[in-house]
Amino acid sequence: SMNRNHTTEEYLEIIERLKEKKSSIKFSSDFIIAYPGETKDDFEKTLSLMKKVEFINSYSFIFSPRPGTLAYDLKLIDKKILNERLSEVQNYLFENQINMNKSLENKILNVLVENLAEDKTQVFGRSEYMTPVIFNGKKDNIGKILPVKITHSNRSTLFGETIINSNQKVA
Repeated sequence: SMNRNHTTEEYLEIIERLKEKKSSIKFSSDFIIAYPGETKDDFEKTLSLMKKVEFINSYSFIFSPRPGTLAYDLKLIDKKILNERLSEVQNYLFENQINMNKSLENKILNVLVENLAEDKTQVFGRSEYMTPVIFNGKKDNIGKILPVKITHSNRSTLFGETIINSNQKVA
């Protein structure tokens, strides 16, 4: 009823083929929780898929009807059930994010610098896993890919220090 033209099996086959090509690949996804008509079994299958794929940096949200869509007039799931399901999914995804971010600590990642951080003494960028990274840098770094040693993390963000190549001069 969500107009998806693929099966879970086809989806997992594509993921496996991608992993064969690049074993370090990671996946992110958005999850609509409590779509009208979602049964307990449907929800359990979603959780099972999450555990098989081990999504990182994923987002989950409760279905909300949008005017003009086919789903707009569908009967919504009980609020207590949808809140319980959202909480369960988010707790699982948050745990995955924490574990992934912890696994990146003390590693060097290439980070694309997007802009200055709020304090203007650091920069904000994204790792190859699309995880936000905050580290020492300057405005001139925006648009560049820099090697960054990850020093610590929280659930949503990595923090690090720029690695200076031995052939670079320090001003």
